[in-house]
Amino acid sequence: MSKPLILVTNDDGMVAPGLAALVEVARDFGDVLVVAPNSPQSGQGHAITIENPLRLHPVEVFDGIPAYECNGTPADCVKLAKHVLRKGQHIDLCLSGINHGSNASVNIIYSGTMSAAMEAAIEGINSIGFSLLDYNFNADFSTAQYVVRSILEKVTVHGFDPDCKLLNVNIPKGSREELKGIRVCRQANGYWKEEFQVGIDPRKQHYYWLTGEFVNRDSGDDTDLYALEHNYASVVPSMYDLTHHRAIQTYKILEE
Repeated sequence: MSKPLILVTNDDGMVAPGLAALVEVARDFGDVLVVAPNSPQSGQGHAITIENPLRLHPVEVFDGIPAYECNGTPADCVKLAKHVLRKGQHIDLCLSGINHGSNASVNIIYSGTMSAAMEAAIEGINSIGFSLLDYNFNADFSTAQYVVRSILEKVTVHGFDPDCKLLNVNIPKGSREELKGIRVCRQANGYWKEEFQVGIDPRKQHYYWLTGEFVNRDSGDDTDLYALEHNYASVVPSMYDLTHHRAIQTYKILEE
């Protein structure tokens, strides 16, 4: 039997240590294809490129594994992998990450890492996004790799829910001994309390630099933020259907 084809991508670029850590695990589970941006794309969300031509450049980064840099967004990388590089072939699994920093709670909306995984899910590909709660470029990914391997071992045996092809996995910073386990959770209700730092550039023009503080307004003990705060890796089954199904009946009045 042929090995499953695994697409690996990210939003931090081809040279990101998190990508190398993910590829190292993924190659034990199938034939790997890497398509990643040629520059950091954090916070790009589900942006796609429509006004400029996209380009793919083969690079030799991972021994024996085909890899391509793309000048577009993470979502572009997935589209090109499916419709150009492996046109007509079935991609069995898409893995995105391992991201530097959290994509828990509402961060999934802004995340290039999760948007790549979500794009794959839209394309009918089972997909998982992985994020480590450590922004350090030289972060230790050994615990994250343990979580990745543990999850892949299970989904390759049990498969995905047919109605949910997207998992958002976040891993707390710390050693393997400090990790208490893995919890399947719901997405916490949080938001960014945003501010803009104002400055003046050398040309005497004002500029605005986004900053802010994340606020968790969810007290539940079944959320991703709760799990991470208690040293569990969180797994949130996610979806791209943004319909608020319960509210449909409430707004039926608009039809009258």
